[in-house]
Amino acid sequence: MAGPEGTDTKTPIILIHGLWLTPRAWEHWIERYTGLGHQVFAPAWPGMEIEVEALRKNPEAMNGLGVTEVADFYEKVIRRQARAPIIVGHSFGGLVTQILLDRGLGVAGVAIHPAPIKGVLRLPLSSLRSAFPVLSDPGNRSRTVALSAKQFHYAFTNTLTAQESEAIYQRYHVPAPGRPLFQAATANLRRHAATRVNVHNDTRAPLLLIAGGADHTVPVTLVRATYQRYRKSRAVTDYQEFARMPHFALGAPQWEKVADHVVRWAEQQASRHARRSAGTAT
Repeated sequence: MAGPEGTDTKTPIILIHGLWLTPRAWEHWIERYTGLGHQVFAPAWPGMEIEVEALRKNPEAMNGLGVTEVADFYEKVIRRQARAPIIVGHSFGGLVTQILLDRGLGVAGVAIHPAPIKGVLRLPLSSLRSAFPVLSDPGNRSRTVALSAKQFHYAFTNTLTAQESEAIYQRYHVPAPGRPLFQAATANLRRHAATRVNVHNDTRAPLLLIAGGADHTVPVTLVRATYQRYRKSRAVTDYQEFARMPHFALGAPQWEKVADHVVRWAEQQASRHARRSAGTAT
C-alpha cells in the first residue's frame, strides 16, 4: 500500500557530496525531494559521519581518503537498498556517480559540476587556482586541508557577495582530503587511475552532466569535455548548462531550478528504465 507521500512508488534518490562539504550541503534538496515523495539518502563520505562543527575540529579521519574508497563505500550503500536508486552527485560526488553507473548501479545518474574523469585533458587556470591550496604542497596528498573564507568564495560562491559567501562558508565548509585532487590531477599519467570510467559502456544507466556558467572550480569547458568523452557510447548521455550558477549549485541563488531539472530528468529516465526492464522480462 502506498504511503501518504507515495514513497514506496517513487524511485529513491542517493545524494553524494563533494570535497569541502558534507551531506548538510544537500539539506534544501533533501527537503524538496522528500516533499515530492522520494526516499532520499545522503550518506557522508567515510570518516565524515559527524557534524560539520566536529569535523572542523577533528578532520584527521579523512587523511589519505581517495576516490576508490569513496566509490566503494557508496557501492555498498546502494547495493543494500531494496530498489535501484537515482544517483546524484556534486563535484567529486559527480565523478563518483559516473564510476558507480559504470559499475552497473542506479537507474539514472546526474553529475553536477563533476570533477573530471580520466581522459579529460583540459585544465583551466581557474580550476588550478581553486585547487592550489591543496596541489601547491605534495604533502597534502595524505593530509586534510581547509579553505580560507576567501578561497571558498573564489572556488564555490563567486557570484555572491563576500558577506553571503561567508554565511555559506560557516554553515557548510569542512576540511577535505587532498588525495582525490592529486588523483584527478595525475589521472592521465596513470594506466589504472582511480578516476577512470569506461566511457564506451553501452549498458550503464542514463547520465546527465550539468555545468554552471559561472563555475571557477569545474568550468563549463571541463564538463563539455567530459560530455564529449561519452560520444561513442550508446547509453543515454545528456548535458545541461545553467548560465549564472557557481560551483555551489546546491545552495546558490536559483538552486531550485537545478534541483527541479535534475529530478524531472531522472524520473523520466527511471520510468523508461522500468519499461525497458519489464519488456526484457517478458
